[in-house]
Amino acid sequence: MRLSCFVVPGDIEDLGVPSGGNTYDRRMAEQLRLPLRPVGGTWPDGDRRQLDQVLAEVPDGAKVLLDGLIACGVPDVLARHADRISLAVLVHLPLADETGLDPQRAADLDARERKTLHLAGQVVVTSPAAARAVEQRHGLATVHIAPPGTDPAPRATGTDGVSQLICVAAVTPRKGQDILLKALSEVDGLKVDVVGSRTRNPAYANSLSHPRAHFTGPLAGEALENAYDRADLLVLPSHAETYGMVVTEALARGIPVVASDVGGVPDALGRAPDGELPGMLVPPGDETALADALRSWRDDPDLRKRLRAAAVARARTLEGWAEAAARLRGILAVD
Repeated sequence: MRLSCFVVPGDIEDLGVPSGGNTYDRRMAEQLRLPLRPVGGTWPDGDRRQLDQVLAEVPDGAKVLLDGLIACGVPDVLARHADRISLAVLVHLPLADETGLDPQRAADLDARERKTLHLAGQVVVTSPAAARAVEQRHGLATVHIAPPGTDPAPRATGTDGVSQLICVAAVTPRKGQDILLKALSEVDGLKVDVVGSRTRNPAYANSLSHPRAHFTGPLAGEALENAYDRADLLVLPSHAETYGMVVTEALARGIPVVASDVGGVPDALGRAPDGELPGMLVPPGDETALADALRSWRDDPDLRKRLRAAAVARARTLEGWAEAAARLRGILAVD
């Protein structure tokens, strides 16, 4: 079966609002030589007319891959085409898992997503944990797993081996930067570069400040490489993640990780070949537990040495994007 195109969010190329999902979509499309069809509009309804037109242009009997941020909120649009073309939906994050939704809104999004995923011939997620959660949540027999790839990178130099933290994520409530700053207030001697767009939720972003936090905004290319190179530890305090690509980006550079024990983050963190964890996992939303982990990192040189060694060893096990795309191609069973 021919894969016609990949329907993706309209901001796919906007480096001012980078996201792991957009990076995944771009890199997979590059490897699969698959045309991107961006669809704009306001999440989660998007531009229904534009999406309808994109799907109408897909040849009869072909397959189309859709990012869940575009597809999952509009099952009525997909239903008009489901008998003519094959639909595969990639769920980066269930719609109802966005932080801060009121219960009625979350229930509505959950119902829409369920209808969409039952229309799809295939549902794809990025981690084993996400597959289990989506199967159970929506009553699906099979959800396929296609983890992201990771680019090889030189080992990070670090700063002094202890004090320089980095948090790479859009500054939004789901990513939990407020929890990180509260924890940082309890642990002297550490500082953090908060790397990520401040425009997705300006009210939240503008409410955050700390004398030992440097908000860089989004970084890319050499600037992002330099930020990683000076980092001693990555911190990801998210409330929800289906994978967490920044975890493997850090590990590829031998940078240990402290992250929320949520969703697919443990899958991304993985283990070194000897079974050692290349970081520490803490309960999401628990600033005391995060502070305790950071304090252990600061005060225990043997712990730091062990975590760094595990991160370097874990880096050698990470798959590249070519291997990741080959897995996705196999799942989609396309020419």
